Parts: sequence; C-alpha cells; structure tokens
Amino acid sequence: MNEWLERLSQLPQQWFDSPVAAIALTLGAYFLGIRLFKLMHRPTWCPPMLIAALLIAAVIALLPIGIDDYNRGAGWLMLLLGPATVALAVPLYQQLPQIRALWKPIMLTLPLSATLAACYAVIIAAVMGAPPEVLASLAPKSVTSPIALGLAEELGGSRALLMGALLTTGVTAIFGVEWLSRVLRIRDPRLIGLALGINGHALGTVRAFEISSVAGAFASLGMSLTGAFTAIVLPLVWHLFD
Repeated sequence: MNEWLERLSQLPQQWFDSPVAAIALTLGAYFLGIRLFKLMHRPTWCPPMLIAALLIAAVIALLPIGIDDYNRGAGWLMLLLGPATVALAVPLYQQLPQIRALWKPIMLTLPLSATLAACYAVIIAAVMGAPPEVLASLAPKSVTSPIALGLAEELGGSRALLMGALLTTGVTAIFGVEWLSRVLRIRDPRLIGLALGINGHALGTVRAFEISSVAGAFASLGMSLTGAFTAIVLPLVWHLFD
C-alpha cells in the first residue's frame, strides 16, 4: 500500500519530466482564464493572463512539483515570444498612413514616456532601500518580455522578480490608462493604444486590440519603440551610475 502511495506521489514529477505537461498546463490555464474573464464580465483589473498565472501558481503549489520542474517544460513556449513580437509588424503596416501623420508627436513623447516608465519604480524602490538586484529587476518592467529578460540578465536582476513585475505592470497599466481616458474624456483610439503599448507592453497591446485594430496598431508601435529605446539607453545609463 505504501509503495503504491509513493508511486502515486511521484506521478506529477514524472509527468513534468516531459515538456508536454507544462505546455498543456499553460495552455489549459490560459483558455480557462479567458473563459473566467468572460464570465466576470471582462474586468480591466483582472485580464486573462493574470487569471492564468494564478491558476498555474495554484497547481504548482498543490502538486509535489517545483517551479523549476514547470519552467523546464514551459521554456519551450518562451521561444514563441520573439516571433509573436515580430508578427506585430502586420498591424503596424496596415495603419502606416495614420502613424506617418503622427510621427512628430510620437517621437517627441516616446523618450520621456519610456524614461518615466523605467525610472519611477526604480526610484521608489531605491528610496525604500531595495538591494541592487531588485532595482535591476524593476528597471525593464515596462518593455516586452524578450527584451526585458535580456536586460534583466545584463543588469544583474532576478528573472522571477522581473516576471512578477511585468505582470503587475501590465495589469496596472491597463486599469490606469482606461481609468484616465474616462476621467479625461479621451476617445481617440490612437492615443489610448499608444499609452497602453508604452506602459503595459504585451498585456496592454492585447487589451488595445480588443478596443480596435487602430488602437492595437498604435499599441504595437508604442511597445516596439519603448523596447528599442530602453534596450539601447537603459544599459548605458545603468552602468554609468553603477
């Protein structure tokens, strides 16, 4: 009897020896998150990705497996982040005439917006006495995951802390941008989309596409330019003050 119980307890670990289990858990949690998101009447403060992340965390906590077991299999999905980001060029091309018409204000506002997005959390954490590893993990929190992971590694940050910061930033950016747009009576999907892309990276871009294709294209532009600007400037500034 004890032998059977021991074998039963080892089953989850054996499942996660293959990447199939982690990938199936990720996809299942995501689709269930979408379903729950719709049942909750699409709250802006709780996007499907947040629900999926909580579901995955609950499963890992309940089963006798560790986060390393899950990451080993789910790492295959990380390979799709780069192509998915590049594919955002399609809506950018479709909205190219509108983007060309607004290239001057975009180029003027982007450096300031990207700098503020990187600085405010780092400054708050530094004032509160956070160690350098935490600061390095928070600095790239507003850029898309493939770029943010590379920056965090270069600056000496924590991958796990960065992923938490990315999720928190995306959720709060969606809520904040939509709340401010209602308060300030901003209805232009181009402005809303650009703000979501700059501040909310991929999560904000997904939300922008739910608003309209125009908002999604400008969110893609904001996310891409913010990522490029941060990838070039942040390491230089960081090592200058390091």
